[in-house]
Amino acid sequence: MKVNGCDCSILIKTIHHEFFVPYSEETIREAVSLLHEEASIEGDGINKAIQKSNGVTGCIITPLTIGTAPLLLYLALGSVGKPVYVSETRDLYQCQINLLPLEDTDCFDLIQDRNRERRLYEGCRVKGFELRVNREEALKLKLDICGERNLAVYPYTDVFVRESGERFNGDGVTYKINGKEYGNIYGLTLLSKKEGGTKTELWIKRVLDTGSDLPELIDELVITAQLLRDKYEHRHFGTFRITIKRLVLTSDETLINTADTVIGPLRYYVSGTVSTEVFTSGEVLIV
Repeated sequence: MKVNGCDCSILIKTIHHEFFVPYSEETIREAVSLLHEEASIEGDGINKAIQKSNGVTGCIITPLTIGTAPLLLYLALGSVGKPVYVSETRDLYQCQINLLPLEDTDCFDLIQDRNRERRLYEGCRVKGFELRVNREEALKLKLDICGERNLAVYPYTDVFVRESGERFNGDGVTYKINGKEYGNIYGLTLLSKKEGGTKTELWIKRVLDTGSDLPELIDELVITAQLLRDKYEHRHFGTFRITIKRLVLTSDETLINTADTVIGPLRYYVSGTVSTEVFTSGEVLIV
C-alpha cells in the first residue's frame, strides 16, 4: 500500500535490535482462510463460511539506507557470523551474512500503524526477497513476509520516528565478474525463494557492447555498493558487498531493433552460494 506517494516507517524487532524501516510500499496483513459450506440442494438450506486466521502474509519494499541495510540484508539472507573488528578504526566491525532456507532463519516481530491502532505480527520470517539495483535510482529491497502467529492489536499514543539515513544509489555500485570490473552493467535484480531450500536467479541489464559482453558461465560476481562521503571511516562504513558464486546463463532476451544504445537483459541461475559483507558501528552490531 502506498501512503500518499511517499515513504513512511514500520518497526521491526529482532532478538537484539529494534529499528524503524522506511518503505515505499507495503502489503502486510493478516492471512485468512475460509471454510465454505454449500447447501446440499440448490435453493434448500443455507451457505456457511468459517473464517480462520493463518498468521501474516504480504511484503515490504524498502530503500536501503546506511542505517538499515546491514539488518535488512541479514533478515533477507538469514544467517550472520560473529562481527570482526576492523583494525585501525575507532568502532567499526565487519559481518558476513549467508543465504539460508526459510526453515533455518531467525524470527522477528513486525509492528505497523493502522487507523490509530498498532498491529503486532510476531514470529515473522522472510520467505523470499528481491534486490533491485539500477543507475540513478535508489537501491530497493522487497521482502516477502510470512508467519503463523495470530495478529495482536492495541492502541498507542507515540509516533514512529521516520528513518532519515543516507540511501544507497545505483550510481555508487560497481561490478566485478571473475575478478574483472565491468562498466557496462546498467542494473540487476537478485531474486531468491527460500521455502523448501533456496532457489536464486539473477537478471542483469547490460549496455550491449561487443568488446566487453558478459560470459555465459560466471565463477564469481561481486557487487559493491558504497557511499563515498569522506565522513565514512576508511570507506568501509557505508559499504556492503554481495558475492554470488557459480552463475549459469539460462536466457538472453536482448532485442536489437533500434540504432540507439541497447540495454539487454540476461538471466542467470545461481548454482553456488550467496553471501554479503557488511560494516557496522559498535552501536548497531547485528549480533
